Amino acid sequence: MKGESIALLVAVLWTTGAIFGELASKRLGALPLNVIRMVLSLLILGIALWFMVGQPYPYLADKETWMWLSLSGLMGFGFGDYCLFNSYMLIGSRFSQLFMTLAAPFAAITAWFLLGEHMTWLGLIGMVITLTGIGMSILGKDPQGTSEGSVSSGDACVASRSKKRHIAVKLPIHGVVFGIGAALGQGVGLVLSKVGLEHYTASAPLQDGMSSMTYPVGGTMIRALTGLLCFLLLLIMKKKVGQLKVAVRDGRGMHFAFWATMLGPAVGVSLSLLAVQYTSTGVAQTLMALTPVLIIWPSYLIFKSKVTAQEIFGAIIAVCGAALFFL
Repeated sequence: MKGESIALLVAVLWTTGAIFGELASKRLGALPLNVIRMVLSLLILGIALWFMVGQPYPYLADKETWMWLSLSGLMGFGFGDYCLFNSYMLIGSRFSQLFMTLAAPFAAITAWFLLGEHMTWLGLIGMVITLTGIGMSILGKDPQGTSEGSVSSGDACVASRSKKRHIAVKLPIHGVVFGIGAALGQGVGLVLSKVGLEHYTASAPLQDGMSSMTYPVGGTMIRALTGLLCFLLLLIMKKKVGQLKVAVRDGRGMHFAFWATMLGPAVGVSLSLLAVQYTSTGVAQTLMALTPVLIIWPSYLIFKSKVTAQEIFGAIIAVCGAALFFL
């Protein structure tokens, strides 16, 4: 039960990290927060690599590894995390994590096109079940209901406009699009990471005394570096460099950003890799996918968001659908 316990712990960490991510994004803004997260991640990963290989960067990676993992970072961090933290601001972490269950079918479709991996009937059924669960959760009961993701940052005007346009009942269209985009970025980025890590392990065999964690840590560092470059470019293009200067002076916001980084990209991802070493990938992925369900209660306590039995049931169905991709 060691692997199962670690996987469940990862789900709890990712749930807590999502809460801190929502708190941080509402104080700092999506772009400044992502720049801060990437910088913190690079520092943490650099220290880890220093102890693993004696260098604070993935010096063993070849050009193909850098290319594929950079593409993964562009999709997973640059595009995916930008969408994710904007969705936190607009629809809150609870619904954002619900949409993240779509990452599994997006990954399966990408692997089908890119790697020739066949989608099973079980996977297709899982996709339908996931979409059904998400639909049940977002089709709420109050046509006048508002989103839990009110915004107090520089993107408040976007949230204000989006609140006037709701899909079906209650969620701002901008938030829904960002939520789907976040899942797309994570799913596609995962497949690109797999290709990149295969090149990494083939081109740089482990030397004496090196840990097998060298590859995922080094790969994550390449992805984070690409993500940082993307966010800095966006920050400059949108002329929001001043927001970054304000953000780093926000002590409370930086506190939230630190824990969002530690519980997500740093400790959470590392433990997820450890979990699959002690149990099957399917069991680990299923347990780690419980975040949309686990986040319901803390979201209610912290953000006072209204939760219906239909939304809870829909979240459980969506998670079950996502789990079918790993069985």
